[in-house]
Parts: sequence; C-alpha cells; structure tokens
Amino acid sequence: MTTTVAQQVKSEVATFQKIWRQLTTELSSVIVGHQHVIEGVLVALFADGHVLLEGVPGLGKTLLVKSLAQALNFEFKRIQCTPDLMPADILGTQLVVESDGSKRFEFMRGPVFTQLLLADEINRATPKTQAALLEAMEERQVTIAGTTYPLSYPFVVLATQNPIEMEGTYPLPEAQLDRFCVKLLVERPALEDLVHIVQRTTMAEVAQIHPIWSSSEAKTLLPRLRRLVREVMVASPIEQYVAHLVLATHPNGPDGHTAADRYVRYGASPRGAQAILLGAKVLALVDGRVNIAFEDVDRMVVPALNHRLVLNFEAEAERMTSSQVLATLRQFVKRPEHATVR
Repeated sequence: MTTTVAQQVKSEVATFQKIWRQLTTELSSVIVGHQHVIEGVLVALFADGHVLLEGVPGLGKTLLVKSLAQALNFEFKRIQCTPDLMPADILGTQLVVESDGSKRFEFMRGPVFTQLLLADEINRATPKTQAALLEAMEERQVTIAGTTYPLSYPFVVLATQNPIEMEGTYPLPEAQLDRFCVKLLVERPALEDLVHIVQRTTMAEVAQIHPIWSSSEAKTLLPRLRRLVREVMVASPIEQYVAHLVLATHPNGPDGHTAADRYVRYGASPRGAQAILLGAKVLALVDGRVNIAFEDVDRMVVPALNHRLVLNFEAEAERMTSSQVLATLRQFVKRPEHATVR
C-alpha cells in the first residue's frame, strides 16, 4: 500500500469514526442507557441491513427509530401494524382516476416509499401483511400489478415487536426474520437509568436531535462509508471461523454440536454469516482498524444469529433461548491459531 493510498484510507476511517461519534452522541441525548442497542442499530445502518427491535411496550424503541431518522436527516414514515392492516396499506394501491372523460389506473404509493421505515409492532400484523415487506427488504423494490417500482436510497427498515408470548401477536415467518441483519433485545432499564429517564422526560426542556448532515450529504457520504465497510480486510481463518459458527447451528450436521441437535429445529442461513462479517467490519472501523479481529466476530454472533435459529419444543420446555444456545456453540467452535489477512 503506497503512502498516498494509506493516507486516504486513514482519512476515510477518521471520517467514519467522526460520523459514528456524532450519531452516538445525538441518540444518547434522548435515549438513556441501551448503548448496545444504539451500537447495534448503527452497525446495521452502515452494513446496509435492517433491524428488528424486541421488547415490551414503553422502553423507547419507537423513540430510538424516530431519533435516528432525525439525526440522519432521512425521510421517515411509520406503519402502525394491527391485525386489520392490509398489504396495500404498506405498498400502495391502484386507483381509478377519471380525467378528460376517460378512466385510467394510477398508482398511489404507500409508506414503504421512504428512506427509513418504522414497522411498529410488526408482529401484530398478520403473516400475509408481514410478507408484503419481503421483496422491499431484500431487493429494494416492490411489484404492484406486474409493475416494479424501485425504492429510495437508502432504504432501511427498523421494526419493533413485542415478545411473542404476549396476546394478539403473530410469530414472524422465518423468511421475514432472515431479512433482518440483526435482532436487538431492548431490556427494562436499571434503577439508575430509570431515574435519568424520569428526570429527562419530566423537565420543561426536552432534548432535541440535530441532523449530522444535510440530505445531499447523506446521499453521497453514506454510500462512501458503506463501501469503506466492505473494503475492510478479512483473514481467511476468520472467514472459516464464521462459517464454522454458522454451520454449528444446524442440527445433525457434520459441523453440528449436541446443543444444536437437542434444541434447534433449523439453523442459521448464509445470510447469518454475511451479517456477522459485515457487522464485524463496522466494529473494526469504529475501533480505527481496517482488518477484522476475532473479537469483532464474537460480538456479532448473538445479534446476527439469535433470530435465525428456530428452536424446537424441547428448548421451549426447558426455557432455553437462542442466545443461550449460541453461547454454548461459540465455546464449541475454536478459533484458528493463525490468521493471515488477505
């Protein structure tokens, strides 16, 4: 690597770290605690992925998403998912318009045509309505009446859901879950955090979110930063390590583990490996590095895979969670001793 190229890379990494710090500061000004959630959301943003936030009502999930849209200066729309919500309420519909004595169909765009889409309480919508987002999340387009419409750039879905055990919820299908880069658990606040929340939200002045860039800057700078993420170097043994981690989640496979055989019905897909590596690349840049470390991978295993495991009845009976199964599998898969960056 020449001196000029090295200086350019160093400058790009510094820009990435600056944007990361600005976003973290803005979000932390209104969100108390939940630092791992803020980090996970930003990791998915720069990895060009979608986020699933799970937690009981009232923990600030919706506030976090709205604050992120304000900080990024993104166009923002919200869908409040209910059992009577229809796919057309998300994607849009064909309307009959009359002009000059003739009638024609005109497509009225739905809320999916935005940059940051909040699907609030997504698991209160029926599976048919949930499936309306499949094409949008994977291919950044929607097809209505045989016509394909591209979505805006960037297009990010942040969905919130209540714990599956709550009344009136529908489990998300595996294909839908697999399209989320990460799933983040929003826990109840600790005593100290709860005191800070009460203090901030009952004062006369409420903290305001300030955009970190203009709309035009977002359209040029974000693609640059996302490209930088993909240019982070990866050692071949680390790729092997990630592949072994994912394959270990499959029951009765050659790389499986007794924990997977006992508790898992279906393991993680290749998208899980992609999410781990892309997320690890983001974490490396946050640390000022242009190569992945094993620690980056380990930090991404649970958020990238916990929603991609389908547990069986025995796991439910023993109250085993995906995170617990992954913790066991991570101990089983050993790191290679040597890692050469390619």
